[in-house]
Amino acid sequence: MDNQKGQELIQKYLDGTATAEEKMLLNSWYNERSRTMTDEMPELDYEYWSAKISNQLPGGHKTISGWFKYSIAAAILIIAGAGFVFFKQYDKKINGITIAQSSHIRPGKKTATLTLANGKKITLSDAKNGELAEEAGISISKTKDGELVYEIEDSRSQANQMNTLTTAKGETYQVRLPDGSMVWLNAASSLIYPTSLNKGNIRKVELKGEGYFEIAKDKKRPFIVKTAQQEVTVLGTHFNISAYAEEKKTLTTLVEGSVKVSSTKDYKVLVPNQQSSTTGSDFSVETVEADEVIAWKNGLFIFNDESLESIMREISRWYDVEVVFDDVNKDKLLFGGVSRHDDILKVLKKIELTGGIHFKIEGRRIIIEK
Repeated sequence: MDNQKGQELIQKYLDGTATAEEKMLLNSWYNERSRTMTDEMPELDYEYWSAKISNQLPGGHKTISGWFKYSIAAAILIIAGAGFVFFKQYDKKINGITIAQSSHIRPGKKTATLTLANGKKITLSDAKNGELAEEAGISISKTKDGELVYEIEDSRSQANQMNTLTTAKGETYQVRLPDGSMVWLNAASSLIYPTSLNKGNIRKVELKGEGYFEIAKDKKRPFIVKTAQQEVTVLGTHFNISAYAEEKKTLTTLVEGSVKVSSTKDYKVLVPNQQSSTTGSDFSVETVEADEVIAWKNGLFIFNDESLESIMREISRWYDVEVVFDDVNKDKLLFGGVSRHDDILKVLKKIELTGGIHFKIEGRRIIIEK
């Protein structure tokens, strides 16, 4: 909905002539605008703001000749002529969670930034479907499903140009590499890889953060994933690597096939449902439920005896929020699951049900209290 239509709906609301359907449309329009707001606004309370705005209009008339800085629902009003800015923040509770200042925190979305070898950056959520670029004999395109695809157009090209796919907090993306391998990137992650991945004796990429890999089989040319603490070598298999710097441990989990995980001092070959853990000189392997580890790729949070601190780091990355612990036990172990597409209030409520903690939301800060 454009600004003109929005202004007309706001005027009808103030005049008391808006229908229930128009009020819902106005609220929906506000929620959509809120996604790009940089300031933190309180949630909508129509009756409260209707009375307040009526009192603040010049001369007591319900007319607006300027435009709201953001919207009536954000309760920030610029009144033409007077130039008066009015706002109010208030505390309330939703499902027992204190909302000091709501910013409509939404789940992450499918987008990423592709940085080409020449330095050009492409924001993939903004890019139209179809061909995005062509380099080193490779055509780079985006499908209607939002998948990034590389196709070989010139088999004679020997250029070894590097591309970087990066997700920020609140982002995830999927890419099909030049050799046909598939990679899913979790939030706050990056993958560096050559456009000529199917050339030479090995296929090598570098990962920061977390990625799930389905490697195209090639017995003659191993596929290597390098992280800060290890290298994983495969011929064709499915596995997950979590290598966030703030997690300290690098975890490699095998779903099917086999992988060789090499640290600075040792190496181990994993079988399905095994997970290696690399921390500096420490290197160990244990049996896990691989499906739980890759739940993020399938749109789920699954916590199995995971610490509160670790869980909140995941939530922070996915919802792009700051987390503050206020004298609570960060090592408290929790168990449960919830959709990554859920509103953050639902996710936090499920964690609260474990007992002993309480959440308070202030803008994009989540404060955890006893």
